[in-house]
Amino acid sequence: MLRNFKVGKIHTELVTKPTLFKALKYANKKTIKTPLLLMDREKIREKASIIGKNINNSKVFYAVKANPDEKVIKLINKLNLGFEIASEGELKILSALGVSPERIISSNPVKSLSFLKMASSYGVNYFAFDSAEEVDKLARFAPGCNVYVRIAVPNEDSEWPLSKKFGVELDDAAGLLSYAGNKGLKPCGITFHVGSQCTNIYSWNTALDKTKALWDLAEKKGLRLDTLNIGGGYPINYTKNVVKVEAIEKNVNSLIYDKFPKDTKVLIEPGRAVVGDAGIFVASVIGKARRGSGNWLYLDVGVFNGLMESVGGIKYTYLAESLQQTKKIKWTITGPSCDSFDIIDRDVALPEPEVGNLVLILSSGAYTTSYASEFNGFPLPGTILI
Repeated sequence: MLRNFKVGKIHTELVTKPTLFKALKYANKKTIKTPLLLMDREKIREKASIIGKNINNSKVFYAVKANPDEKVIKLINKLNLGFEIASEGELKILSALGVSPERIISSNPVKSLSFLKMASSYGVNYFAFDSAEEVDKLARFAPGCNVYVRIAVPNEDSEWPLSKKFGVELDDAAGLLSYAGNKGLKPCGITFHVGSQCTNIYSWNTALDKTKALWDLAEKKGLRLDTLNIGGGYPINYTKNVVKVEAIEKNVNSLIYDKFPKDTKVLIEPGRAVVGDAGIFVASVIGKARRGSGNWLYLDVGVFNGLMESVGGIKYTYLAESLQQTKKIKWTITGPSCDSFDIIDRDVALPEPEVGNLVLILSSGAYTTSYASEFNGFPLPGTILI
């Protein structure tokens, strides 16, 4: 079966041709059950091989929350990346694969007691914190572990800010590091997060300036830090080309070289950057309508079963199957649920598809299926490696 998709320059600029054409080949199968997330193995391997290469003395820990699908995790495990986790569920995925505790860290600043017990018992030994209460929990359930304090840094240039809920200012952070040491923990470093999908290379400059100030403050308090965790935030192409990982890392490496001791260990926690542009959602058109002056397109994937980040400002690029590819009209694209909140995008110019036609949603490999629920009884999307 040959479906009628018209691939334009914009599509191959945002997603590599091999990834796109593999997805199109799969979509041309006679029968395909949607919604379905296709993940390109080779693209994941490529991104995993790039990240961390331009930062000296660095280790990469994949953020499992970005896409915890077992097949994806198995592949990343074979690539010898570490893993960053936040919950019992994520640790269970890794323990089932026999991932050694030395390859696991937890940078969620607030952890449940049951997770702390499980992680400590498994042998996980690196944890983030940003409050005295968290230090007390760690001292009780993971005594003697290595801890790094989460500081608040500006997130203005990220699509998904993360510093409102977590992170402390410098004076409080210095006191917390000392408190952790007094409670028998090993205060080893500092972490921050510039925000997910950060497109401004200089956001890392601001964050590292603030980190350096705390590093010096800690040193004055007699603390010897050796670990710098720069979190994630590396962006991918959604509707436009963004700064490349290599450029970000060369800038970060230069800043670290200038500001921190030469033996500083650098931890990196990419999620979106590893799997985001390796994924393409395949959805089916289940309905169309004209309401007032607007055109509405209904898909079998939406906010509640895979595209939650569209609510927070992530914009996707679409490729629609249509017998008529020359004329494009603007659509409001929605999901299948009966909730009017289930709107994925507005004013999207696409050729008009028919009910039953497919729509591909590019760069959708991260923070999609991991958010999905069975709200309204709609099934969770499947994931297939291609």
